[in-house]
Amino acid sequence: MEEANKNVFDDCFTSAMALTESGVPHVPTRYILPPSQRPVLSPSIGTGSINLPVIDLSLLHDPLLRPSVIHEIEMACKTLGFFQVTNHEISSSVMRDALDAATRFFDLPADEKMLLVSDDVHTPVRYGTSINHATDRVHYWRDFIKHYSHPLSNWIDLWPSNPPCYKEKVGRYAEATHVLHKQLMEAITETLGLEKSYLQEEIEEGSQVMAVNCYPACPEPEIALGMPPHSDFSSLTILLQSSQGLQIKDKNNKWVCVPYIEGALIVQLGDQVEVMSNGVYKSVVHRVTVNKDVNRLSFASLHSLPMNKKISPAPQLVNEEKPAAYGDFSFNDFLEYISRNDLTKQRFIDTVKKNKF
Repeated sequence: MEEANKNVFDDCFTSAMALTESGVPHVPTRYILPPSQRPVLSPSIGTGSINLPVIDLSLLHDPLLRPSVIHEIEMACKTLGFFQVTNHEISSSVMRDALDAATRFFDLPADEKMLLVSDDVHTPVRYGTSINHATDRVHYWRDFIKHYSHPLSNWIDLWPSNPPCYKEKVGRYAEATHVLHKQLMEAITETLGLEKSYLQEEIEEGSQVMAVNCYPACPEPEIALGMPPHSDFSSLTILLQSSQGLQIKDKNNKWVCVPYIEGALIVQLGDQVEVMSNGVYKSVVHRVTVNKDVNRLSFASLHSLPMNKKISPAPQLVNEEKPAAYGDFSFNDFLEYISRNDLTKQRFIDTVKKNKF
């Protein structure tokens, strides 16, 4: 049966990398977006009207400066659901090694990568293209490998054995981002007036999914996307990128290009923080553009509560004037949703809002 399934995949699966390497002059029809959904690729789009926050995390350790940094984080969460961080204590060599391992993985022969292919969103390690190549109506110019990453010892044996450096280099980065996530969540709960220990145990024992993405050079980037507009299910997503390509939607519903800052990491609020904050903070809607010239790589480290642990509005943020605006949900609820629904049609967070209007 497994061999039969693999043959089906081989017949219908064409990676974005394979298309780029074949030198196609145009994107295949399945990648062409309707005109209303096509990106504007000017590097300066939106950047004249908005300052994207960059926060120096080293200042959190200074008792005199911590309050001002907490305020910066609060303002970034309220206005955008997004910020970049510097001095985050993940070394440039660890980040560089992770990107190197990813490059080596995506450069493997197709047959090697196909050993990990799956369209089952519950599979703990899976290689794929687009979002789900088996069901996508419009395809996206992206190849990926996703794997569970925390606790590392539970999952690393399932990770790719090739390239040989992959487990060591990506494992170091995964462990470092888990530590950073705990630090960031402590600061974010503080901005909401919650105890720093709020959900501390659940965060320590939580799930971490590493989505390693490759967006190959695309012959017609003006009519395609690497990823469609969406928000992440996670509490936080910590993003490492090799070059510019991410766009976020601001409060005016305008797309804003996120600049590439050497050594910085991107922090995006996800649906779990929106629910926990009872809507004080919103998960950020974002998409990924592609370009003609270079392959772009990213590591999206998605952190959430344990698989079956429900997140709900913090009781301290619910009262008569501000009743609970959301039901509860778990990571597993999200997986069940995306296995049956098209995320480009409706955001998952909208299904847990109590007021649907």
